[in-house]
Amino acid sequence: MAFLPMYQRLAELWTVKQQRQLTADEKIEMDQCLKLNAKLCWDMAYLENVSMMASLTADVEWQHEICLEIESLQLGQDKKPGR
Repeated sequence: MAFLPMYQRLAELWTVKQQRQLTADEKIEMDQCLKLNAKLCWDMAYLENVSMMASLTADVEWQHEICLEIESLQLGQDKKPGR
């Protein structure tokens, strides 16, 4: 999985938070990073589930499409999951 800049910034903000209170802007930014992280996790869970459905139905073409979407998501490319 690619190391998205969002994860680097989230790590920076967490590190700063260990030393001092975050500013209001930093809190907003951290919340945005956490929201994006949650979206990525839900998108990946969705793709893993439909990948399982494709596998169970032996739909090889669909399985390949889903695998490409998973790779795109892992590389941080903005693509909506689903057929």
